[in-house]
Amino acid sequence: MPSYPFDIVLIGGSAGSLDLIIDILERLPPDFEIPLVLVVHRLKNTPSVLDELLSKKTGKHLVVEPEDKQSIRPGRIYLAPQNYHLLAESDHSFVLDYSEPIHYSRPAIDASFESFAGVYGSRMLAVLLSGANRDGADGLQAVLAKGGKAIVQAPGTAQYDAMPKAAIDQNPSAMVLEPIQIVPCILNYKA
Repeated sequence: MPSYPFDIVLIGGSAGSLDLIIDILERLPPDFEIPLVLVVHRLKNTPSVLDELLSKKTGKHLVVEPEDKQSIRPGRIYLAPQNYHLLAESDHSFVLDYSEPIHYSRPAIDASFESFAGVYGSRMLAVLLSGANRDGADGLQAVLAKGGKAIVQAPGTAQYDAMPKAAIDQNPSAMVLEPIQIVPCILNYKA
């Protein structure tokens, strides 16, 4: 297995990000051993089977919604549960948090990025995709402040560019990549 400069990858997305998330999952090799956490804005009062949809669409990866206090395991893909912030504990387990929405969202990308940065520090990679608000910008700042790595989808390629633009404005040191560059960057990231 290749040696990566990170121990976890978080991908945050909102409006316009679903097709790219599916593409990223399809392009990751089946033996990708780094835990991957997806934080996607969803309607809170509507039944969701996004985990099943993502598993079915990619065909080679099982996507699961973690339970509170569940350990984060290598080679797994996790989806933040609907209507909960997904946080990390120092023992590398998940916390489901029902505190107030952030940027009208629960799960909020900022909450997850900030929490995981506090646990994984320089061993974290955060990826921010399309979205129509500024969720993720503060979280990326926390990731970078802890020495983590940050990728933002090039705003010109996003269906909704508000989230990537806000993140880049606040975090000019984040890498800005075209969608086709994201998976190769994850797989070949050099510290």
